[in-house]
Amino acid sequence: MNRLASATSPYLLQHADNPVDWWPWSAEAFVEAKRRDVPVLISVGYAACHWCHVMAHESFSDEAVGALVNENFVAIKVDREERPDVDAVYMTATQAMTGQGGWPMTVFATPDGTPFFCGTYFPRTNFLRLLESVGTAWRDQREAVVQQGAAVVEAVGGAQAVGGPVAPLTAELLDGASGQLGREYDEVHGGYGGAPKFPPHLNLLFLLRHHQRTGVLLDLEMVRHTCEAMARGGIYDQLAGGFARYAVDATWTVPHFEKMLYDNALLLRVYTQLWRLTEDPLAGRVAAEVAAFMLDDLGTPQGGLASALDADTQGVEGATYVWTPGQLDEALGADDGRWAADLFGVTAEGNFEQHPGGGAGSDAGTGDGASVLRLARDIDDADPTVVARWSQVRGRLRAARDRRPQPARDDKVVAAWNGLAVTALAEHAMLTGDEVTGAAAVRIADVLAERHLVAGRLRRVSRHGRVGDPPGVLEDYGCVAEAFCAVHQLTGAGRWLELAGALLDVALDHFGADNGGFFDTADDAERLVTRPADPTDNATPSGLSAISAALVAYAALTGRARYREAAERALGTVAPIVARHARFTGYAAAVGEALLSGPYEIAVVTAEPTADPLRVAAVRHAPPGAVVVAGAADQPGVPLLADRPMLDGMATAYVCRGFVCDRPVRTVKDLLAQL
Repeated sequence: MNRLASATSPYLLQHADNPVDWWPWSAEAFVEAKRRDVPVLISVGYAACHWCHVMAHESFSDEAVGALVNENFVAIKVDREERPDVDAVYMTATQAMTGQGGWPMTVFATPDGTPFFCGTYFPRTNFLRLLESVGTAWRDQREAVVQQGAAVVEAVGGAQAVGGPVAPLTAELLDGASGQLGREYDEVHGGYGGAPKFPPHLNLLFLLRHHQRTGVLLDLEMVRHTCEAMARGGIYDQLAGGFARYAVDATWTVPHFEKMLYDNALLLRVYTQLWRLTEDPLAGRVAAEVAAFMLDDLGTPQGGLASALDADTQGVEGATYVWTPGQLDEALGADDGRWAADLFGVTAEGNFEQHPGGGAGSDAGTGDGASVLRLARDIDDADPTVVARWSQVRGRLRAARDRRPQPARDDKVVAAWNGLAVTALAEHAMLTGDEVTGAAAVRIADVLAERHLVAGRLRRVSRHGRVGDPPGVLEDYGCVAEAFCAVHQLTGAGRWLELAGALLDVALDHFGADNGGFFDTADDAERLVTRPADPTDNATPSGLSAISAALVAYAALTGRARYREAAERALGTVAPIVARHARFTGYAAAVGEALLSGPYEIAVVTAEPTADPLRVAAVRHAPPGAVVVAGAADQPGVPLLADRPMLDGMATAYVCRGFVCDRPVRTVKDLLAQL
């Protein structure tokens, strides 16, 4: 029976025709397991996951595996991006049992959902043995299995518990976090850690804000060095823009080719803010290219943004993207081919080894002769004739690459990730005046407001215009509320501030914990084995960091102290983690910098809200986390413009902190003096 055919998840749809009799995550699946008295196999992954594809091909498409699973288990397939709450609970269990985690995640549980054996990817032979062993243990050693599950749940409950020490997120703590990031920094290649190496976007946002407040030059240098290294490396698509999920090496050379919306949204913010502070031409170019990639390659017909591009093309990772010298010559001719090979670091030996049906690796000199494109020469400060040739060669290579088979796209729209994109696009539009990114920010925000907001509550996903059933989790409320605050600043329309406030009220009423922290799921959501509450920032801001950012912005835009106080209490629960593990609290620390800064509230009363020099200067020179609104005095739904007239008929700026304002100013010089 095909129970996945109507799913909103492309990942589930990829498995709809497997011989495994999959169920979607549902109460009915667990009822069926109880009726049959069999354990549950929970398989968690996502559409762009390379090793998920491998296990699907090796095992879940195999008739023998299907027969064994169907006879002895109820099998449930979960898209981790659609159900991050389910993923969080069982990933914590997997890490508790094995010391590591990843996807695909393979969990065996009792019919009430209690996990008793966890793992990740298993080759087919190993997986068959595991299925037989678990089935035997369930029949012959039931008591031991149940006891092990109870122990796992106890460990998971402790790991996910809301509680522990609370402390103010002070300047001293944030200074210490900056110092910790400096000590752990890779001074040779940029970023943090070895292979694999992930873009540290949230830490970079924090470092930029900390530099603004303190003037610490090392903060800015770490951001500039990392951003340049990533933008010149193979992790960045040198032809189409956009960043891959991570590099398999420590040098940013060979990526794992999946491209995620959330990475690119967060990196757009980083490069935009770096350009704002430094006017670095590379940062400005990359920001514009990432924005274009998001809109061109991830845009959906309904106006939202798709989740990801796959790592694989027809089962081979990198097949779309890598080049040999001969392929360059074929696409460009011998002269331009040699020039491009030198510019992009393409050699006869190559830097990339393809593994059909397997992973990718950096292995110069393997003899494959394929290379991931890198920017081996400076282009942003080059002679105009060189830049023109680069642009022309780049366009021809992109056209040739577009004729190759392309990776699949996960086209579901995730509320939180689209919220991140809206905030990034709105910031870019406000700083650059780019009408395309500004219009896109409003359009995507409309999709979130009109499709994902159902009866006052957020839904997590939609696809092809149809909203899915999974309810929004805390990160959805935080990221979307922050996005609505950003669009309010971009447009001056009161509607967005009202929507943001309604979402924050739901979050405070249904997600809050007694100690000031937050759970990741609502109090009226489906009950899982434990109620997840992870305060650490990872690939995306934690729900706690995201909701804190939105609370701070909303409080600054409205002057309502209740929301600022809620943010301060929430950040107090994560402050002890900031002190010990700065790399995993980057967004919380960035929000803390906004609170220390004020944040500033800047109102520009003007008849020309987009182009007024006062607004342009305010956006360009605002302190960390500042909010900026421009428009006519007493505009409905815009508290920052209330009772603030133009003086002598001239555009006037009001600079405030906590709604205590300096004297109004009418010149850019006077405004900058106040900032």
